[in-house]
Amino acid sequence: MLDNVIVRDLGRQNYIPIFEAMRNFTATRDESNADEIWFVEHEPVFTQGQAGKDEHVLLAGDIPIVQADRGGQVTYHGPGQLVAYVLINIKRKKMGVRDLVTAIETALVNMLAPYNIKAYPKADAPGVYVDNMKIASLGLRIRRGCSFHGLALNVDMDLSPFKRINPCGYQGLEMTQCKTLGGPQTIEQAKQDLLVELKNVLNFEQHSLESGNVINE
Repeated sequence: MLDNVIVRDLGRQNYIPIFEAMRNFTATRDESNADEIWFVEHEPVFTQGQAGKDEHVLLAGDIPIVQADRGGQVTYHGPGQLVAYVLINIKRKKMGVRDLVTAIETALVNMLAPYNIKAYPKADAPGVYVDNMKIASLGLRIRRGCSFHGLALNVDMDLSPFKRINPCGYQGLEMTQCKTLGGPQTIEQAKQDLLVELKNVLNFEQHSLESGNVINE
């Protein structure tokens, strides 16, 4: 079914207020609520998934660690990384969790293809990779038939904080980013490219841009 999605461009934000707003939206939405995609850059933060093990945080230093309720282990968010939170009623869309994961990974692969970046997912390690280096991470949670959390695409950022952790629980996993590989050079371009592909894989015919502060909703 083709339908509409509300897109919110939230700029640069601390992690916890957006995390709480996302959970609140999911807890209070009903069948009348349109699905939403939130684009955001976060201030530096490590987020630990539900099953996250402390041993994968090697040296947090001055970067805070936040316990999140998504799947997966520890990852890093920071300026220059595009985060897209996908707030989708998958029950209404008749999608399973695996379907949603595959759709998001496909959108990322497809957005990078025009730049001659041969990206691919891994069956045993969610996310998207280029030459065995990770360019995008993925972590989701489903509640009341609706998804929240989403993806993080490295665009043009300082990758050094990833050295302080075992990214996504994998020791020695190297990270890469769009700028290095000749992909979209700015967050704005990555946002435009990714939105086109997310709409395609999730069967959204149209989108509307909404302003307003989700933190206080």
